[in-house]
Amino acid sequence: MLRPLIILFFIIANPFPGISQQLDFTVTINSERARTQDQDIFEQMKTAFEQFLNNRNWTDDEFKPEERIKGNLLITINDMPSVGLFSATVQIQTVRPVYGSNYESLMLNFADRNWTFEYVDSQPLEFNQYSFLNNITSLLAYYAYIALGLDYDSFAPRGGDPFYETANNIVANAQQSSRPGWNQNPSDKRNRYWLSNDLYNSQVLVPVRDAYYLYHRKGLDLLTSRPEEAYNNILEAIKFVEEANSTQPNSILTITFIDAKSDEICKILKNAPQEIKQEAVSALLKVDPNNARKYNDILKG
Repeated sequence: MLRPLIILFFIIANPFPGISQQLDFTVTINSERARTQDQDIFEQMKTAFEQFLNNRNWTDDEFKPEERIKGNLLITINDMPSVGLFSATVQIQTVRPVYGSNYESLMLNFADRNWTFEYVDSQPLEFNQYSFLNNITSLLAYYAYIALGLDYDSFAPRGGDPFYETANNIVANAQQSSRPGWNQNPSDKRNRYWLSNDLYNSQVLVPVRDAYYLYHRKGLDLLTSRPEEAYNNILEAIKFVEEANSTQPNSILTITFIDAKSDEICKILKNAPQEIKQEAVSALLKVDPNNARKYNDILKG
């Protein structure tokens, strides 16, 4: 439980801590498709969204500046049907530092393809986790809590529970708006509802959450100091993902894990013992057969 220990040490060392935010996000807005001459609105939007994410306390836990969770939010404006109304897609990425190195591991790489919202110049961004106020702050807060949950899951077994609970509540509140992405749509299994449901409500997919801890805290963080133990834990994490996928194939949570980790796994395992490679490749091919060539390359060293 490295994250809680770091936080405890910080509080003891500094009994009167100042305001400590938890996120360090960069927002990029691609407005090439927007039908407007007023490009200043997108600069204002970028600043407002970054301030909302980075200047707010999402948990009572204290973070040092270097502990803040880094992320990128790429918003592509697909259409602007009327003044102040936007249709967009969002790509969200977050990273986690690896202990004892300057390497940052990709934690989340998720595409949200269906976001509509209203925004006007100097609009205040208000949020209440207990009610739906608007589709901007609900989406931004939702991904803030998902990012925190995954980060905490990687430092302690199922440490992200309280954050996923809040994200799940945001989904429930937003469903009254009838906006796309928040509902249990069987034809769209890659939306906010299903990601939150898989993380918070699905017992079948708990092994994927356990894999985040094994892979990061017991794997990547030990790779330099105890490589044999680290490789075995990384293999075990991959097997956990395979186990969940065999019970519930192609869940959004399994896909999200693989989307973030597949390239990294291939690089790391090329230096692993041959037996570890073989078992890992066998499991990966069952979970993600479309990338068979990439995984088979692991065996070549």
